Amino acid sequence: MSNELFISSGQDGERIALINDKRLVEYHFEDQTRKFNVGDIYLGVVRKVVPGLNAAFIDVGYEKDAFLHYFDLGPKVKSLTKFTKTVLNNASAPTLLKKFELEPEIKKEGKMPQVVDKGQQVLVQVVKEPISSKGPRLSCELSLAGRYLVLVPFSNVVSVSKKIADKDERQRLVRLISSIRPENFGVIIRTVASGKEVAELDKDLRQLVKTWEDGITVLKKARPKDLIIGELDRTSSILRDMLNESFDSIHVDSKEVYDDIRSYIKNIAPDKEKIVKLYQGKTKMFEHVGVEKQLKTLFGKSVSLSGGGYLIIEHTEALHVIDVNSGNKSNNEGSQEETALYTNIEACREVARQLRLRDMGGIIVVDFIDMKNPDNRKVIYERMKLEMKDDRSKNVILPLSKFGLMQITRERVRPQTNLITAEVCPTCNGTGKISASLAVADQIEHKLDYIITKQNERNIKLMVHPYLYSYFTAGLISRRMRWYLRYYRWVRIQQDSSFGLTEFRFMNELSQNIDMESEMEQIDIHSEEFISEKE
Repeated sequence: MSNELFISSGQDGERIALINDKRLVEYHFEDQTRKFNVGDIYLGVVRKVVPGLNAAFIDVGYEKDAFLHYFDLGPKVKSLTKFTKTVLNNASAPTLLKKFELEPEIKKEGKMPQVVDKGQQVLVQVVKEPISSKGPRLSCELSLAGRYLVLVPFSNVVSVSKKIADKDERQRLVRLISSIRPENFGVIIRTVASGKEVAELDKDLRQLVKTWEDGITVLKKARPKDLIIGELDRTSSILRDMLNESFDSIHVDSKEVYDDIRSYIKNIAPDKEKIVKLYQGKTKMFEHVGVEKQLKTLFGKSVSLSGGGYLIIEHTEALHVIDVNSGNKSNNEGSQEETALYTNIEACREVARQLRLRDMGGIIVVDFIDMKNPDNRKVIYERMKLEMKDDRSKNVILPLSKFGLMQITRERVRPQTNLITAEVCPTCNGTGKISASLAVADQIEHKLDYIITKQNERNIKLMVHPYLYSYFTAGLISRRMRWYLRYYRWVRIQQDSSFGLTEFRFMNELSQNIDMESEMEQIDIHSEEFISEKE
């Protein structure tokens, strides 16, 4: 099973696609302007304490106050509060917790007013990004995630991932980490640490401790609502959490991002540095590898299954509903029950894929095709658990009810990924006014003539819909060849399926859009005036 990561950079941010055996399984958009990512640590200010909710609202700089529940304070919140006050009031305070005297743990069933006060400054970590009309959700149980370890300040506990089943390996890891961890820092050993040598674990631990020290240095001069420790961007966090032996290659189309990723991987996994490749093709990378096509077909309301069935996916404020249909599938199975079983098994794989792809969270209800045999229902339940085992988000799956419904809860920590797959009308371009589609070729030639004769542009590239690409390049004496014979300049034409039929774009040798709208409008105005004078 191969994993390939494709990272396409644009002006608005980076598009990240994870391909598993040629199938798109995860898609993310990394907005460079977005803040309040999961893992970010801020110096918040308590705006309001609400005893009825046993919670507080914290100002961290978002347009709406963030939410902090008593259960998210963590047992060591008094130690955190004490340390924060010490650092803010004393610029020479140590950044580490050596010889720091921990405070008693708070009661599990306590009340928020007993712990925090209005106007108090407190270090908080984002555990859920702003979703819909809600602000971020916060926690005071701070943690810093590395590749093999998670560093937990104000704790002295070393714990191991439950997925490491070997008893001897668990004991070895606890013994190693206990001997190298700093005082008053707890450590959670991640699954990927299994079998790793002490040198690799020590390196990861040192990096996490340095991140903490750098953050506390920032805290000494910080103002309320400042970012103290920023989590890695989405690309780096995916690499940190998923980079393993099954990763075949990482493709990047930006030299700057390519250098950053190589540097990051060289730091965390030097043996994987060579799998990072810079894409330098003429067509867009997502277009070239087929990601664009998969995005267009996978984010709609209806999603097709390879066997002829299809899914209908509906989203509401409270939950997501997925309906499984057999469609016009040819009945190759021996009975209706077998047909339903086959389609439902195929749907399990696609449903698990859609949950990861769209990052759907909360409550998901899947309406499978009815099956009378209880054994078949159990097969579907086990198959869904198998398909969901690679999902990095926490999830709970319940067996099918007698109505054929399966309930799934999946952790939601960031807004759902939702792409608009319906394209703007290629005829009216969304205006509702129709222009003659037959005239688009003449418009292109008219603007090309202006670009060459008036603006004297060279190395021109024309981006068009595949139909127009064929129209301009087909034949021995194509229209493009006629342009060359007329202007003695070769025009590169690139097809892009994301364009509407009448949409086109001229670009210069620096791959910048050639803006000529104002000049063309003036030409059109003068042309109309000239025609009216003649009449």
